[in-house]
Amino acid sequence: MKTIGLFCGGFSSEYDISMKSAQTIYDSFPEEYTIYKIQVTKEKWFCQSATEKNEGTFNKEEACIYVENNKIPIDLAIVCIHGDPGENGKIQAYLDLMDIPYLNSSAEASSISFDKYLCNQFLSALGFKTAKSALITKNSGYDAAKLVDQLALPLFIKPTDSGSSYGISKVYEIASIDKAIKEAFAEGETVIAESFLDGIELTCAVFRSIKELIALPITQISTENDFFDYDAKYHGKSSEETPAPVSEGLTLEIQETSKEIYDALQLGSVARIDYIVMEGKPFVIEVNTIPGFSEASIVPQMLKCAGIELRDFWKMILEAEINI
Repeated sequence: MKTIGLFCGGFSSEYDISMKSAQTIYDSFPEEYTIYKIQVTKEKWFCQSATEKNEGTFNKEEACIYVENNKIPIDLAIVCIHGDPGENGKIQAYLDLMDIPYLNSSAEASSISFDKYLCNQFLSALGFKTAKSALITKNSGYDAAKLVDQLALPLFIKPTDSGSSYGISKVYEIASIDKAIKEAFAEGETVIAESFLDGIELTCAVFRSIKELIALPITQISTENDFFDYDAKYHGKSSEETPAPVSEGLTLEIQETSKEIYDALQLGSVARIDYIVMEGKPFVIEVNTIPGFSEASIVPQMLKCAGIELRDFWKMILEAEINI
């Protein structure tokens, strides 16, 4: 029986969300594998046994779990850390160094996709539609008036390297830009200013089976808040409709575009691509290489709509990605 290390937690504000996603994966993973949750914090890496009764340690130098003096090497990993150090590819780079296969996008693909500005520029250069944007660093400074001239109002201020809408502000007046940028820097090392796209929000998840690349039914996201922020995502202030109530033509365009982006970024396992459709044209707003998997998350809803059980989904991923 193969042993899987499920890396969860992390250093960002998304720690609790990661733990919820990890629990769903833990509960739905194929029974022929032994799975250990390896919780990553800045202070230590530790784990719980498969029975959840005994806490163990994770030795980073050996890439082994120790539970009750038993040394347990991991055969395979799943990184379920939203934000740093998982979604940005750092754990994947560590696993590469330790020669441990994992069910995620590569370190390089994760790093590019996680940085909102780099991903925006990469996809734009390939011809995909994205919002106009400007990069703000701690050393470069910024001119609020120039940002407004370039992007117009309202505009979004976001950390380039954060998820779950932490640190994101929708700004309606120039006087609010300074505060929004400070809040964004509290969550990330760099900040992106983006033009506001006035349209409907759609999202599509893609994964590779052993036979083909599969785009799941798309979801429309609506919220009573000003935008799809943390409160909307996790406190019941939004609704998701799957399949999205849009035309068959737009559905197919979103699905095909998502598969093209998946291939262009050389992604692995499952990824979710978010869009704003404005005047009938889809604009990419974010690529999620470690999408949420909690009960409230969108990808499990898409799988349910497609008639795919979570346990069967992971079997398909294992077969395609690791061939075991």
